[in-house]
Amino acid sequence: MTINQKRVVCLLVLCFSFSGFTQNPAEQKAAMPLVEVLVLLQEQHEVQFNYAEDVISGIKTPVPPKHYTLQETLAFLKTTTGLNYLVMNGAFILIQRQERLVVCGYLLDGNTKQPITRATIQVSGNYVVSDDLGFFEIEVENQFSRITLRHLGYGTLVRFADEFMLKGCREVLLKPNLQALNEVVISNFLVKGVNKVSSGAFNIDFSDFDILPGLVDADVLHSIQAFPGVMSVNETVSNINIRGGANDQNLILWDGIKMYQSGHFFGLISIYNPQITEQVSLIKNGTNAALTDGVSGTISMKSNPEITSGLRANFGLSLIDANAFGDIPLGEKSSVQVAVRKSISDLVKTPTYRAFFERISQDSEVEGMEGGTSSDKQFDFHDASLRWLYQPSKKDRLRLNVIYVNNALTFNENASVNGLQTSRESKLTQKSIAGAIHYSRQWSKTFETQLDVYETDYNLKSVNVNVIDGQRYLQENNISETSIKLKGNKNIGHHLNLLFGYHFVETKVSNLDDVDTPIYRLLISEVLRSHGAFSQMSYKGVKNKLNAQFGLRYDYLTKFKKSILEPRLSVNYKLSDYFSVALLGEFKHQSMSQLINFQNDFLGIEKRRWQLSNNQDVPVIRSKQGGLGINYNRKGFLVSVDGYCKFVDGITTQSQGFQNQYEFVKAIGHYNVFGIDFLTRKQIKNMNVWLGYSYMTNLYAFPDLEPEDFPSNFDITHTITLGGVYSYNNLSVSAGLNWHTGKPISVPAENTPQDNAVVFGKTNQAALQDYLRMDVSALYDFKLHRKSRGKVGFSVWNVFDKDNEINKFYRVENGQVKAYTQKSLGITPNVFVRAYF
Repeated sequence: MTINQKRVVCLLVLCFSFSGFTQNPAEQKAAMPLVEVLVLLQEQHEVQFNYAEDVISGIKTPVPPKHYTLQETLAFLKTTTGLNYLVMNGAFILIQRQERLVVCGYLLDGNTKQPITRATIQVSGNYVVSDDLGFFEIEVENQFSRITLRHLGYGTLVRFADEFMLKGCREVLLKPNLQALNEVVISNFLVKGVNKVSSGAFNIDFSDFDILPGLVDADVLHSIQAFPGVMSVNETVSNINIRGGANDQNLILWDGIKMYQSGHFFGLISIYNPQITEQVSLIKNGTNAALTDGVSGTISMKSNPEITSGLRANFGLSLIDANAFGDIPLGEKSSVQVAVRKSISDLVKTPTYRAFFERISQDSEVEGMEGGTSSDKQFDFHDASLRWLYQPSKKDRLRLNVIYVNNALTFNENASVNGLQTSRESKLTQKSIAGAIHYSRQWSKTFETQLDVYETDYNLKSVNVNVIDGQRYLQENNISETSIKLKGNKNIGHHLNLLFGYHFVETKVSNLDDVDTPIYRLLISEVLRSHGAFSQMSYKGVKNKLNAQFGLRYDYLTKFKKSILEPRLSVNYKLSDYFSVALLGEFKHQSMSQLINFQNDFLGIEKRRWQLSNNQDVPVIRSKQGGLGINYNRKGFLVSVDGYCKFVDGITTQSQGFQNQYEFVKAIGHYNVFGIDFLTRKQIKNMNVWLGYSYMTNLYAFPDLEPEDFPSNFDITHTITLGGVYSYNNLSVSAGLNWHTGKPISVPAENTPQDNAVVFGKTNQAALQDYLRMDVSALYDFKLHRKSRGKVGFSVWNVFDKDNEINKFYRVENGQVKAYTQKSLGITPNVFVRAYF
């Protein structure tokens, strides 16, 4: 380890060691015992404070500024100490504990300034509704409590309690949102900030998010795996399986931009910075008619749509990366949000980094090649996100989004050639850059239009050298996609909303294979254009008893002269105050797949390359799905059951990741899934406990293969998640258990190969060992200063260091069949510290 690296290690240790203190040294000097501050204030304002010793014992506070009046000084002390200061007469002030900490406000329409009645104001498990004047009053635990304000037809707003305490009953403006017709039917579905809405989707609000087991900081794509029916068979966020579908069957949107890359560290953590990504929606069925692609599900992320009036920033550091976020006002009509993140592996290789690196490099050329070794292994990732908001008038809103993501792996391959030690560099890079413009205009109280334009580009490139043969193999996979979408929203009375629009998409995909010895070059480029029209009617019944959406989407693929008509349905009906039922259904298609030509493509780390459908050996994938669910929610006790069936046609063997007798076979087929997602959750004061269970049968059908029907590679029959969160004041602790049956595999029928090939038994009739993992995490939120706060946290993934199998395949070596088993992450700790300003 170099001197500079040792210095960085010492600096990290010091950061984590002192992160638990509530003030830095300068702030500790500014904070004094309350009793000493009172002595100073008595002389300054010529007053007398009366109190019991035990009331102020151990309390510290900064000294109020000297220019403050007495009233301003008492308001300052009330905020910083949590005590009441009652002026008995002009010279005597009584100090008492606060029996109840209450905040209040008036909710008004952001455009008309009219009161908003029947809005929901929620704090932890407590909520109230606004009256005819828009007034609300709610009890909070402390000044750091997050207050969520929501109303049908308006954007949700989250604020801290201290913003209300300093200004009394302040006015709060909510921005109208004609599309906000999805009513929250179950709040805190798992933990605080996780809700189920009437469309059947699940929403995570990271501005009001609690904590989940094993996550040191909010990770967007890891968080959604807590829902029943969503998992990853190999623990990566780039291989999320929604109800038995492959990862390439998920539509991933970031502020409306379609993304083709999802993970840093080639899938171990999400590329989407949670500091700028405020909300994420998971749609498993009943998709909005405005969306296409993603025959298995949709993951849609959004950043904060509101123009900030004051500077907000935070800085964070973990054992993997350093990151920063800023929300900067640019006058009254504009603001910009910026988030950056970079790995710290080029400065110090932490135990967490080493565990991640070993996980991604298993059975790849990074571990070494036959007849040679590898050395000087380096990995780096970074990302940056920018969001500019501008509101030139009350009716017009403009938004610009940009995201850039990069992963880079380099290492040397070494071997002895003609008696000389030779070394050459191999390299793998994966990057994405995307930008979008969103413009909306509210023509009237009931009509709004939106224009969305985006360009997204993805590049996967590897340079693989063979030192012994003196060969260089270059591979590239490139995507360039342009999308234009125009939408209109029309409110028809108080109960109906009409959504309609047009969508054009042009996608260009190229794949390159280039070998220098012998010279070989193959470049395949394809373009596909589609025109889409969609319409959706939404109905909201009296007292929100019935919420229904019916949509129809039409797409025309110009290259194939193919028309596709897709109905979408979502119905939620309240049988009583505690029971509700949901009926969901959809038809969808997608014209892009990820295929594997060879398992050692792209150095064996990122084997999949995107490819457009050609309507021949790579067809357009079509899906049909229906589901019925019932929910019971009363007094903190929840039971949710969803049954579903899904039929997906047009898949290929190359997109399913076979590593058996079908590894190099090209065939077209389909799969059918029948399953149940079950969840029960109980809130007990400061504790939240849940149990999730999924049952699924997932069968392939390939008419050209023998046998024709066999279990899917993603047929995880039973999945159980058990978790809990305990919160006390500003401390949250979480623990969880994940178990599922093993992934189906094919095993050899004989130990001796024939014709230098493995002879396999029945397809996917064996399985890996059952998977079991326990995770823990803790988070502490503390005050740094009057307008700043801090967070420290830690997590441990796989607490018991369980040696889980995530894949097994067989190869012929030296005339014998050899088994290769890939393992999950072992025990992996992480720590982080974050400061908010």
